[in-house]
Amino acid sequence: MRDPKKYDATRGALGAFLYGVARNRVMKHLERLPREIALEEKNEDGTGSGIVLQDLSTPAIWAEKRERLLQVRAAVQELPVEFREAVVLCELEEMSYEEAAQMAGCPIGTIRSRLHRGRALLMAKLEMFRGAPRRASVAR
Repeated sequence: MRDPKKYDATRGALGAFLYGVARNRVMKHLERLPREIALEEKNEDGTGSGIVLQDLSTPAIWAEKRERLLQVRAAVQELPVEFREAVVLCELEEMSYEEAAQMAGCPIGTIRSRLHRGRALLMAKLEMFRGAPRRASVAR
């Protein structure tokens, strides 16, 4: 961690902060890796089999997927901190309720309710991006 002063104890547990720092570092590393698509299947010894795989992806599909990813990221970032933390820990990091509660420093029931409300808010935000009518409404 380059700047320990960035940690703010009021925003969550230290473990969750460090986990987020590590996750962000890994994501940056993965973004820098070259994007390769195998055009043929590989044998067990690593040589090509000569079978060409059909790639159904097109630049239009890539652009659509990228746009959706940006919308999801924006929607997650707009969530209030306590709901965002629960959604990130349980949905994106695939932690159990118990693990997420320990990382957030709160009871399991609190994580469950924050996750429920966070999911509802996230769905509402994503539907607003799509221009569809909102199905979920959560009062804050």
